[in-house]
Amino acid sequence: MERLVRFASLARTPTVPPYGHWSSMGSTEQDKVWAETQASPEFQALKKKFRGFAFPLTAAFLVWYFLYVALTAFARDWVSTPVIGNINIAFVLGVLQFVTTFLIMWLYERHSSHSLDGPSDALREKVDKELAK
Repeated sequence: MERLVRFASLARTPTVPPYGHWSSMGSTEQDKVWAETQASPEFQALKKKFRGFAFPLTAAFLVWYFLYVALTAFARDWVSTPVIGNINIAFVLGVLQFVTTFLIMWLYERHSSHSLDGPSDALREKVDKELAK
């Protein structure tokens, strides 16, 4: 119990960041840096690259998913059609949902590595430099 009390008292002890550390900046100074970063052309370009990839792919996957749900709900006769043995169209479409999910993950990782990581690292370094002032 004594150990728990000591830990609880340590958790409440405020820590003061070292002088010059970015967290010792006033919140208005930090807010200014973040506002400038978000308004910068680099950040806007990064956001456009991300949204240009993520939003259309998300919309396409949602259409595909709801089509699967609608087919299993309203076209039961068609999705119950056997393909091979006891495997029917509904089962094949269900497995394709998983395949699609992994394909999207792979495509996003590839897009992120090629188009987003470099500019975001450069932007992060720029922000860290500004916050360190």
